Amino acid sequence: MTVMIGVDPHKASHTAVAIGGREEQLGQVRVRASADQAGRLVAWAAGWPERTWAIEGAGGLGRLLARQLVAAGERVLDVQPKLGARVRLLATGQSNKNDPNDALSVAVAALRTAAPRQVRAEDHAAVLKVWAKRHRDLARARNQAACRLHAALCDLVPGGVAKEITAAHATRILAQVTPCDAIGRARRDLAAEFVADIGHLDAQMRESKKKLAAAVRASGTTLTGIFGVGPVVAATGDRRRRRRDPVRQPGPVRRLQRHRADRGLLREPEDPPAVPAREPADQPCPAHDGDHADPARPQRRPRLLRAEGRRGKDAQRGAPLPQAADQRRRLRLPPGRRPPRRTGHGDGPGRATRERL
Repeated sequence: MTVMIGVDPHKASHTAVAIGGREEQLGQVRVRASADQAGRLVAWAAGWPERTWAIEGAGGLGRLLARQLVAAGERVLDVQPKLGARVRLLATGQSNKNDPNDALSVAVAALRTAAPRQVRAEDHAAVLKVWAKRHRDLARARNQAACRLHAALCDLVPGGVAKEITAAHATRILAQVTPCDAIGRARRDLAAEFVADIGHLDAQMRESKKKLAAAVRASGTTLTGIFGVGPVVAATGDRRRRRRDPVRQPGPVRRLQRHRADRGLLREPEDPPAVPAREPADQPCPAHDGDHADPARPQRRPRLLRAEGRRGKDAQRGAPLPQAADQRRRLRLPPGRRPPRRTGHGDGPGRATRERL
């Protein structure tokens, strides 16, 4: 019976879960990260001769354990963390994070993957990778120290240093700087420390380049025979060139003729309106005299009138509109209400005191 053992590696401990072909759980163990971690895992899995190990992130945190198991003669697969997360999400509907669940999901993902990535024993290419990474890290640290030195020299020298700076050049510049206060002396001492850092990094880069050149010679590659290819390029390689298409041979130069359509042809015709707009008929105006008539003029569209049933009311709320006093006099009184008495004085002067003036 084929058994898949999923391992969730950590810095302090490793959790392993064994499952069968039907994803049934067969066993579980947790070992501390120590010198005999691989031996303890192999001894625990001795009851399943046909076993395969699936380690989550065998190129990262689980690299050491994967290499130890491969050196012990075990078959090891590399499972990406996102595959285990998908298995947990699809199995339970929620992505619960704990060591046993992680190891179980890693084992299921390795069991159901069509083409899993198998971990191989490292060869001489790993040596080139180690020293190439060391040289690249030193180059980045040297560039960072040079940028800091440029910023420090801008506070000491007017305009700073425009070109690429070296440790010897910076030493000559600092020898000519004579600060007159404590702040200037502190800035000069800081720039001197940056110069010392650059000199130390340069010496380390020379040593790493020697080790890298020795590793390239030991690999037996012939890339260094190409003009412009040194030990650093031969060890690292140009990864961007691998992703591109193969270099094409230059052919005869010819002028490209671009055929463009007329801008008027590129415009899409507008759709005609579904219902044509209604235009009032043209009517002639009255003549100034009886002989000649004015040319026809477009008639203005009449305003929309309110409906008969809604006159005197608001179109939205239906409340009565305010009316003038003369209109209120002609209105009929409701039943049961007496009309107001008229005094006979009219509306002239003295209507308030009822006295004739």
